[in-house]
Amino acid sequence: MTLTLPSAPKIGMVSLGCPKALVDSERILTKLRSDGYSLSSDYEEADVVLVNTCGFLDSAKEESLAAIGEAIAENGRVIVTGCMGNEAEVIRNRFPEVLAITGPHQYESVVGAVHVAAPMPPSAYLNLVPESGLKLTPRHYSYLKISEGCNHRCSFCIIPSIRGDLVSRRPDAILREAEKLVAAGTRELLVISQDTSAYGVDLRHATWPWKGGEVRAHMTDLARELGTLGAWIRLHYVYPYPHVDQVIPLMAEGLVTPYLDIPFQHAAPSVLKAMKRPANEAKVLERIHRWREICPDIAIRSSFVVGFPGETEADFDYLLQWLEEAQLDRVGAFRFEPVTGAAANSLPGVVPEEVKEERYARLMETTARISAAKLQAKVGRQIDVIIDVADGEGGASGRSKADAPEIDGEVHLRDAADAKQGDILRVLVEDADEHDLFGVPVG
Repeated sequence: MTLTLPSAPKIGMVSLGCPKALVDSERILTKLRSDGYSLSSDYEEADVVLVNTCGFLDSAKEESLAAIGEAIAENGRVIVTGCMGNEAEVIRNRFPEVLAITGPHQYESVVGAVHVAAPMPPSAYLNLVPESGLKLTPRHYSYLKISEGCNHRCSFCIIPSIRGDLVSRRPDAILREAEKLVAAGTRELLVISQDTSAYGVDLRHATWPWKGGEVRAHMTDLARELGTLGAWIRLHYVYPYPHVDQVIPLMAEGLVTPYLDIPFQHAAPSVLKAMKRPANEAKVLERIHRWREICPDIAIRSSFVVGFPGETEADFDYLLQWLEEAQLDRVGAFRFEPVTGAAANSLPGVVPEEVKEERYARLMETTARISAAKLQAKVGRQIDVIIDVADGEGGASGRSKADAPEIDGEVHLRDAADAKQGDILRVLVEDADEHDLFGVPVG
């Protein structure tokens, strides 16, 4: 007798915003797949489309609204979730035909909305999902979210009003997820949160049983345990609290990838004060120098805002001088953009758009020059490279330990016919430009 299985509804997903939102999308899809739903890579075949929105900047909101509009035009059956879900009235006014709207990390609500919009036919044969969950990233790297929310009240940011205060996950739960990801083929774990350095503060850094011992809910302890799993461990969104110093020896020992993503945002004391951020920039420079003494290969990336209200030419020159001293490896910059609901909108001293553009160009020119010099210094060295793309004909590209996916540079390889996605190769660096390295596998 032939068993005919019912067709499972197909779910499409449009995921916008930061890696934290991407993890939310993965969790939603994992739950839906475990419930038996199929996934669709295009609008046409999907029974319902989920749009995971970003609401951090007004430009991001417009991008989210555009994505919702496209999904409605192409499919017609749309559920909205994510950060902009907190502005349901705005979405409803623009798109009254949206089936449901939920806020950020409201997994149960969005899954429930899918069940209503596209009911699953009962079948014991449809509820299949990999133990590691479904991923929107390549198999060889995974984002590992350790907390939600943030306790900071930066004047330019509305994340706490969207995602709430810090809520840390239990360390044993994080480590179990990490183990599953590594067992499923992950070779690089990218640790993310809104404030990685604050991990465990809300848990009072309590301990939980783990592997016959205990693990503390603290960034340093978590990083040390993750480092035993055999994958690259990359730390993102690290605020330079004093205890970050304790992580640097773990990098020197090889337990943690020598890479720190620190959102400095600015350097001028008056601007940092207006931003409601720590203003001990001189001490930070001292610590950066000390970190490099302990771990010479450490790569530090950061992002900066130009044209913040009240930023003077002297403030901006101070930032440029600070960058010359700090010699950061990777730098991103943003022109200040008012965000609805942010306290910074009411600050005096609005910087004209043309001045923002001019300062942005100068900052990027400065950081590109620094990056080019630092990369040129790697020519002739051998480094480890994780392969992201291989064409099977000798060409391949990947990343060094100094490069996070999507935001940093790449290493482009020749004579790499045997390279496969996820391989970690020893590479001789032959050339460099402002952002990327070029090399050939050795050994």
